[in-house]
Amino acid sequence: MEPEGITEEQPTNVAQSAASKLSQMGERTKQLGNVIQDPERQKRIILVIVCVALLLDNMLYMVIVPIIPDYLEGLQKAADQEHPAAAPHSNSTNSTIHKAAEGNFDLQIGVLFASKAILQLLVNPLSGTFIDRVGYDIPLFIGLNIMFLSTLTFAFAENYATLFLARSIQGLGSAFADTSGIALIADKFTEETERSKALGIALAFISFGSLVAPPFGGVLYEFAGKQAPFLILACICLTDGVLCLTVLKPFSNRERENMPVGTPIYKLMIDPYIAVVAGALIVCNIPLAFLEPTIANWMEDNMNASEWEIGMTWFPAFFPHVLGVYLTVKLAAKYPHLQWFYGAIGMVFIGASSCTIPACKNFGQLMIPLCGICFGIAFVDTALLPTLGFLVDVRHVSVYGSVYAIADISYCVAYALGPVVAGQIVHNLGFVQLNLGMGLANVLYAPALLLLKNVTQMKPSFSERNMLLEDGPTGLYDTIKMEQREKKRKGLCTTIDDSGIETFVQRSHSEEESSGGEYA
Repeated sequence: MEPEGITEEQPTNVAQSAASKLSQMGERTKQLGNVIQDPERQKRIILVIVCVALLLDNMLYMVIVPIIPDYLEGLQKAADQEHPAAAPHSNSTNSTIHKAAEGNFDLQIGVLFASKAILQLLVNPLSGTFIDRVGYDIPLFIGLNIMFLSTLTFAFAENYATLFLARSIQGLGSAFADTSGIALIADKFTEETERSKALGIALAFISFGSLVAPPFGGVLYEFAGKQAPFLILACICLTDGVLCLTVLKPFSNRERENMPVGTPIYKLMIDPYIAVVAGALIVCNIPLAFLEPTIANWMEDNMNASEWEIGMTWFPAFFPHVLGVYLTVKLAAKYPHLQWFYGAIGMVFIGASSCTIPACKNFGQLMIPLCGICFGIAFVDTALLPTLGFLVDVRHVSVYGSVYAIADISYCVAYALGPVVAGQIVHNLGFVQLNLGMGLANVLYAPALLLLKNVTQMKPSFSERNMLLEDGPTGLYDTIKMEQREKKRKGLCTTIDDSGIETFVQRSHSEEESSGGEYA
C-alpha cells in the first residue's frame, strides 16, 4: 500500500513545484516590467538600444573593407579560370587589357562602397518626414529589421549583384534607424546638458563601430570565412530588434497621437543656422570619407606598408575620438554658450592634420595626423548635433526627425562622394593636392560657425503653439487656450470675482507687450 501512496504524492509535489516556479517567473516578469516602465531607467535602455543600432550600422559599413575586395578578386579569378579569354596578339595588348580590367575592378569596388550612402542620401528626406508623422519607435524597428535582412544577404551573397543589393538595402535601413535613433535621443533627453552627454555616447559608439570593424572583419574572414562576421552582426541586430520591440512597444504606443506636426524638412533646410551646421558636418567629414578609399594605396607606394599596418590604420584614432567627445561634453556642460567655438576648433584641427598627412614617412608618423582628424571630428559632431536639436526647439517645433535627417544627409554627401570622387582626384591631381584642398576647406569654413555665436541666447518661440492651434482646438486644453488667446487679442483678460463669476477686464498696453518677445 505504501508505494501507491508515494506515487499519488509525487504528481502532487511536481504540480506544486511547477506552480511555484510559474508564480516566481510571473513575479520576476512583473518586476522587470516595472523597471522598464520607470522613466529614468527607460531612458537609459533606449540609449542602449539606439547606441547598439548605430554600432551595428557603422560596423556593417566598414566590416566589408578588408573582405569584399579580396572576395571579389577571388570570384574574378575563378571566373577567368572557367572561361579563359583568347590569347592576346602582343605584350602591349595584354598590358592594356590588364590595366583596363584593373580599372574596371576599382570602379566596381568604389560604386559598391558608395551605393549605401547614395541610397541613404535619397531616402533621408522621405524618412525624416515619415519619422515626424509616426514617431521614432516604428521607424527604428523598421530600420533594424532592414539592417538584419541586409546582414544576412551579405553573409550568403556569392556574386557582385547580390553584394550590391545587400549594400543598398543597408542604406535603406540606415536612413530609418540612424535618423530615428538620434532623434529619439534628442526627444527623450530634453535638458541640454544630458542631451549633449547622450549624443556624445552615441557618437562614441559610431566611432567604435567604424574603427573596430575592419580588424574585426579581417581576422574573422581570415580564420572563419566570409559568413562569420556577418552572422555575428545579424545575431546582435536581432537581439537589439527584440529589445526595441519589448521596451518601446512600437505598435502599441499611443504617444504619437499627441505629437505636434513637425516643421517640413524643406523649411528646416533654408534656416540659415541649420544650413551652417549641415555645411560644417559635410566639410569636416570629407577628409575621413576621402582618405578611407585612397590611403591604403598611398601607404603601399610611399612607405611600403604591410598588410597589418594598412588594416590597423584607423584603429588607434578611436581613442582620441573618444577623448574629443569626452572633452566637448565636459566643456559644453561648463560653458554651453561656446558650442560654436568647439566646432570651429575641431575644424581647424581637421584642417591642420589633413595638410600634414602627405609629409609622413612611416606608419608611426601617420598615426599623429589621423588621430588629429578623428579628434577634430569628435569636437565638431559633439558640439553641433545637440545644437541642431536646440535650434529646432527655439526656432521651430520640437519634433526631431527631419532635422536629424538633414544631419544624416550631410554625412551621406561626404561618404557618397568619397569612394567615387577621391580616386579620380588622386589620379588627376595627386594625393598631396587632395589633402591640402581638404585641409584648406576645413580651415576656411571654421569662421562661418560665428553665425551660431548667439544661438544660446534665443528663447523658445511662442508662435509655434499658436500655429498648431490654427487648425482648431482638438481637446479641452486647446479650446481654453484658443479662447484665452482671442480675449488677449481684444485687449481683455479674465478675472474671477468673490462670487465665483468670470468677468472681463481691459488689459494694459504694457502688459500686452510684456508677453510678446520670441527671442532674447
